[in-house]
Amino acid sequence: MNGAARQEQIRLAAQVAIVTGGSRGLGRVFAHTLAAAGASVALVARSESELDQAASEIIASGGQAISFAADVTDHEAAIRIVDRVEKQLGPVNLLVNNAGVATALGPISETDPGDWWRCFEVNLLGPYLYTRAVLPGMMALGRGRIINIASGAGLMAIQNMSGYVTSKAALIRFTEVLAKEVREYGISAFAIEPGTVRTAMAETVLQSPDADRWMPWFNKIFEQGRDVPPDYAAKLVLTLASGKADELTGCFLDITDDLPLLLGHTGQIRREGLYALRLQKLGMSS
Repeated sequence: MNGAARQEQIRLAAQVAIVTGGSRGLGRVFAHTLAAAGASVALVARSESELDQAASEIIASGGQAISFAADVTDHEAAIRIVDRVEKQLGPVNLLVNNAGVATALGPISETDPGDWWRCFEVNLLGPYLYTRAVLPGMMALGRGRIINIASGAGLMAIQNMSGYVTSKAALIRFTEVLAKEVREYGISAFAIEPGTVRTAMAETVLQSPDADRWMPWFNKIFEQGRDVPPDYAAKLVLTLASGKADELTGCFLDITDDLPLLLGHTGQIRREGLYALRLQKLGMSS
């Protein structure tokens, strides 16, 4: 589905969104997609020059965007940025926690502890800090949506990627807990699997000598054309931002999921704990 078709179907004129990691890769695509649908967008990332360029592109296309250079793990910056966004654009009712890293590739016995923990700082602490910063405003509004960009890797034990897969698993569970805590305030929370996309993070991994040594299979995904365009994830984010799938709050959703089908089975999904992290034991149905 092309961008024009998405814009005809979904309008977000009343939305004020923050997108972390918004200067490049998926974050940049998310920001453009949301702005094209009418949302006012605030981009957060570390690279000021890339941020300025991304925001300028949105403005040149007729959208509204502002940008803030900051590390998502900076607690005080998160509070300051949310406050400035609310003053400049209005109450924040959409947060897309997209910033992520894949560091410390290799066996646990050989990884650098600082690099390993950096995965948790960016992939989990960052979403927590920005979620915590926007929640008071969303609770006062009585509405809001938080979309955490997780990974299917969070469901698997992948050798030599312990920091990344463990932090993404934690982000999925964090989303489930968050959804339970904020549903009574009219706030929805989702974790999504965007698919394997050729982003800046993927390029960093591909160019790493550690990847060649410990993850030779990763490069083959791109060589064999099994990666997916970023538009797939952008379409899912746009749909979730619209509120069309709020009944699926707390779920871990994939770009291949049929949301209308899922919405017709929300009772079963909740009863059986589907689309969530779940322990399977002998005698339990799958």
